[in-house]
Amino acid sequence: MRLRTLDDIGDLGGVRVFVRLDLNVPIADGKVADDSRVRASMPTLTELLDRGASIVAASHLGRPKGKVVESKRLRPVADLLREYLGRVVEYVPTDGVLSPEVEQSCEALEFERGRVVLLENLRFDPGEEANDRAFAQRLAGLADAYVDDAFGAAHRAHASVAALPEVFEEQGRPIAAGRLLQKEVDALSRLLQDPPRPYVAVLGGAKVSDKCDTIGALIERVDALLVGGAMAFTFITDAGGSTGKSLVEPERFPDVHRATARAQELGVVVQLPDDVVAAPEVSVDAPHRTVPSREIPGDLMGLDIGPRTVEEFARTIADAKTIMWAGPMGVYELEPFGAGTRGVATAIANTNAYTVVGGGDSLAAVHRFGLEDGFDHLSTGGGASLEFLEGHRLPGIVALEVAA
Repeated sequence: MRLRTLDDIGDLGGVRVFVRLDLNVPIADGKVADDSRVRASMPTLTELLDRGASIVAASHLGRPKGKVVESKRLRPVADLLREYLGRVVEYVPTDGVLSPEVEQSCEALEFERGRVVLLENLRFDPGEEANDRAFAQRLAGLADAYVDDAFGAAHRAHASVAALPEVFEEQGRPIAAGRLLQKEVDALSRLLQDPPRPYVAVLGGAKVSDKCDTIGALIERVDALLVGGAMAFTFITDAGGSTGKSLVEPERFPDVHRATARAQELGVVVQLPDDVVAAPEVSVDAPHRTVPSREIPGDLMGLDIGPRTVEEFARTIADAKTIMWAGPMGVYELEPFGAGTRGVATAIANTNAYTVVGGGDSLAAVHRFGLEDGFDHLSTGGGASLEFLEGHRLPGIVALEVAA
């Protein structure tokens, strides 16, 4: 796979570039609560502006379902972009995405290099999630070239990700991957193309159902699979353990059984928690204690992996040459149940292996514990990262591939 990148796009002096970004950030009290994705977009935006382009920036925020939702407007993001770029960032709030005022602002960019216009939340228009070609054609009229830097949305066949680059290409206008998307594809591809072994995957999170396909795909590739978080209790219960009030998905027992059988067939080690920190409820004040993972009392639920499990997981991690981590080991946001995630994250960060965090809550945990420098790649992709690692062809990637 080779993507068209900014190195292929040519002279950008005076060119208006439509840049699809992933600015889907949490907003609290009218301000961006976590600026990770905004900061991740800076290399591409800065390079384009330094090369003489002006920018039509676009992103979704949340799931407004094709309607204007005041709390999902991008004004706080515009304020942050203005601060970080040190440039004029124009934001025109509209009752949708496009309006005569927005179109005029984008037309003016042709004569004003180095400026940015941030469109309103793309998902305010139902055409975005419908991958509507007419909506894509209207967006295409705002700029001369297209750059996709939103890896987190690359698995969505939405208008700004799939239909829009097709329109640009059909009209003979340049399309390319931004630096973040390029970096994501390069880093994650290393996990698919003969990675150094042992290759260890660490999976966590609440539900097996969220990662069924990922589990199946990883078992075909890894040497060891370490399973933590609430999803481990479906594995443990299927194997005959007693897990109290812990979250279990009985409808996923067949999937779990097939996965463990396939792992045994391939010689893949599947490590489950040996002990857990359990409490009667998810609360910072709830009384909690460490119990065997297969003998959780009926009035308790497992909310974190225990200290013995952290040690066992850490031993496997220490021998690895390649590590992929996706999903926390417990309710890490609450201090009584954060030690497992912190311990596993620290063990991964301290290895000499090639280490990748698969976005989502794992990425948030890395930031929470201040371990960013210990990882080779921190993916912003979340679901897109997992689908990529499952071997799926993502619409946003396919659109930018150079034809063989």
